[in-house]
Amino acid sequence: MTVAFFSGRARRAGVALGAVSAGLLVLSACDKPTPLATVTVGSDSVNSEASCYNEGGAIKESLIQGCLNKKTGKTITVSMDDKIRFGVDPEIAEHGWTLFIGGQQAEQEPYKKTYRTVPASAFFSAQTGETSSTAQISIVETSGKKLTGIWHFTLKKAS
Repeated sequence: MTVAFFSGRARRAGVALGAVSAGLLVLSACDKPTPLATVTVGSDSVNSEASCYNEGGAIKESLIQGCLNKKTGKTITVSMDDKIRFGVDPEIAEHGWTLFIGGQQAEQEPYKKTYRTVPASAFFSAQTGETSSTAQISIVETSGKKLTGIWHFTLKKAS
């Protein structure tokens, strides 16, 4: 037989207070995650946090080329006739975003919606007519003329 030292009400209040304190402690130790970008092909999807991000501020000019040329990112396999869907958090779309292929800007004007579809064949044909088996795609958030975030993905052509 056990004897209760505290009433049920006091015990519940203590547990709730402890849970709130633990939650606040965990939150204070975390950095705010960067917004996510997602690439979807058919039913397969990969998402990523930014590889270069300055809390919404402009990335330093001296770091931009290195960030664009990083060979990192999640990989997704595509067929030439697939449609690739790119999605970004509303925070990214609000500023505008563009696609870069192999570190080079692929479009002139930033896109301001959270979602778009591009045919896979657009990423695998070079100007020389040769095709590649992979393509390094970067989603780049812009704010005016400044780059504020870079997300990397690798598209791998299905054999």
